[in-house]
Amino acid sequence: MGQIFTAFEGQRRLISGTLAEVALKVKRAGQAAGPIIIFNDATGRSLDLDLRGSDDEIVARLPKAAPAAAPEAQAPEPRGRGRPKLGVVAREVTLLPRHWEWLNGQPGGASVALRKLVDEARRATGDRDRLRAARDAAYHFMSAMAGDLANFEEASRALFADNRRRFAGLIADWPTDIRDHIVKLAYSDRAD
Repeated sequence: MGQIFTAFEGQRRLISGTLAEVALKVKRAGQAAGPIIIFNDATGRSLDLDLRGSDDEIVARLPKAAPAAAPEAQAPEPRGRGRPKLGVVAREVTLLPRHWEWLNGQPGGASVALRKLVDEARRATGDRDRLRAARDAAYHFMSAMAGDLANFEEASRALFADNRRRFAGLIADWPTDIRDHIVKLAYSDRAD
């Protein structure tokens, strides 16, 4: 499934869904609604959308989902090494001579060895990286929607300390939709 976005009208959750679903629902809420903020659930950050015009015009203007590891925007490099059709991109890596010696002695050469090392590191830290991303998303959302609520600072500390029981107790009196969304962002992917 694609990225999920959530719109809040004040302290009330309005809708969660794809960006197009959320944008069109927010447009339909129109001026009758109070201020509405749309959040990317993957990052917890808000985004601004241009909701003028027809549904088709709005959907056409929506930002396209960025690849998970989008490289920084930069001028196109001159064509050289790499396999662009396969998504292989040549970049500079600075290593000490002993590192180059070891890499060049590996089966397949330096590039194959580096790709294997990166894949192995991603597998080894994948769960930790997902937990950190979920905590960061919860914090960004929490800062925007609950930064002025009671116990915010202590709740932030409990979130980053991964003290779930204390965290739940500190946010128990917060508005239900805000509290539930923070918990969803922080802990929905976890098995514990």
